[in-house]
Amino acid sequence: MPIEIPRRALRPNDVLIDIMYCAICHSDIHIARQEWKSPYPATNYPCVPGHEIVGRVAAVGTAVTKFRVGDIAGAGAMIDSCGVCENCVNDLEQYCVKGWTLNFNSQDTHLGGYNYGGFSQRVVVPERFTVRIPPGMDLAATAPLMCAGITTFSPMQHWSVVAGQRVGVIGFGGLGHLAVKLGVARKADVVVFTTTPGKVADAKRMGAREAVVWNTPGAMERYANQFDFLISTVPTNVPTQPITNMLRLDGTYVIVGAREPIEDVRGSGLWLQRRKVSASLMGGMAETQEFVDYCARRNLVSDIELIKPGQIDQAFERIKSKDVRYRFVIDLT
Repeated sequence: MPIEIPRRALRPNDVLIDIMYCAICHSDIHIARQEWKSPYPATNYPCVPGHEIVGRVAAVGTAVTKFRVGDIAGAGAMIDSCGVCENCVNDLEQYCVKGWTLNFNSQDTHLGGYNYGGFSQRVVVPERFTVRIPPGMDLAATAPLMCAGITTFSPMQHWSVVAGQRVGVIGFGGLGHLAVKLGVARKADVVVFTTTPGKVADAKRMGAREAVVWNTPGAMERYANQFDFLISTVPTNVPTQPITNMLRLDGTYVIVGAREPIEDVRGSGLWLQRRKVSASLMGGMAETQEFVDYCARRNLVSDIELIKPGQIDQAFERIKSKDVRYRFVIDLT
């Protein structure tokens, strides 16, 4: 049943967005269903998920310079940070040392209580945490770029994935299919590792040279010492040792999907080829704007299934069973 949720009055630097489209991220399910345990915060009810938002600017604060009423804007998982720590000053707000504010189920430092996300009609976001959407983009298919897209783009930027490198994508869902598209756009040699045989053809259609059903015996062993960069987009923990064994000298394995402890990393497995295991979180706001502009120039967006608000519960179940190609987006127009 619909409920009324509070939205604060605009401060000078705020932007009010009439939400048109909001995608469903697996983390929306994790938080709404209390699947992330301590030390992660408990779910606070009512909980309104949603953090991959695209909509039309309905009003702006008196100090806003980047937007006018009628512009198209996007918002992602992060909507505030301290703004003064070393990382924030260097456009790395996602690594704010004092802690950033999430779009939902995060303490609202202005109203008190908790923030409510994008499964709603309107949202208020500080201008600094709002992204300009270039004209001509498919707005529904752009919404997943606000989290899934930037989460895969940022590590590729940081570790300088370039043409000719061999890139492996572990998991081929909402994040994974965008990682494939981004790797292909960089002219890397992309290989997908999926547990869903029905996705093999899709991976090749998106430009992957190979697609491997990796939960079959011996599937990873033949790729030993071959990859420059591996990215895991799987939303839960997966065995690490078989993955790191696929890295060549100075290769990097980056985790962007799972939050659980990594329990099977072996020093000897890393020593032998000076391999690295790391993780990455979203992107800063300057990088997110750079990324959206990058996608606009290349007509690069998510593959989506458009749904109505009444289908959200069904979509949650289909995501859990890997039955989505490849991101659900709620039509709120």
